[in-house]
Amino acid sequence: MKKIFLHICCGVCAAGAAEQLLSEGFEVTGYFYNPNIYPYEEYKRRLEATQKASEELNFPLEEGLYTPDEWTAATESLKEEPEGGKRCEVCFRYRLADTYNYLLESGYDYFTTTMTIGPRKSTNIINRIGLEIGGEKFLVRNFKKKAGFQRANTLAKEWSIHRQHYCGCVYSIRPNKT
Repeated sequence: MKKIFLHICCGVCAAGAAEQLLSEGFEVTGYFYNPNIYPYEEYKRRLEATQKASEELNFPLEEGLYTPDEWTAATESLKEEPEGGKRCEVCFRYRLADTYNYLLESGYDYFTTTMTIGPRKSTNIINRIGLEIGGEKFLVRNFKKKAGFQRANTLAKEWSIHRQHYCGCVYSIRPNKT
């Protein structure tokens, strides 16, 4: 059985992506690494939602360090970028690079991310960055396909998992940004 290290952005996305990978025969370990999430209370809600998904689907979950000051330093010069712009690419790269480094230390076969399930996230950009970082260790996925986002929402509702209303970073909750 192939072992995969799954970067997880939130419980809703974890539900759909992990379910799909498990059904394909992967041994999944989740990795909640999101120093971008603001404020800390929202970070805790998303972590708890992810823990609920991991319990429901019976896969282990690791929590990365919450280092929002480091993330802010990496993205602050791009704070005026629109959602989906260059700041988001830096954010994807930041989180995927950390996931890849953890994979190297832990001996997993592959890594991937739940971020491709989000309807407002560019699957092409996320997969390109994942391949640039991890090469053949990155499992290219589009979890939106085959009604993946709808399935994730169905599971989240069934399991009473917290659903957020913004991407996560402080810049995504500015007026006129959703």
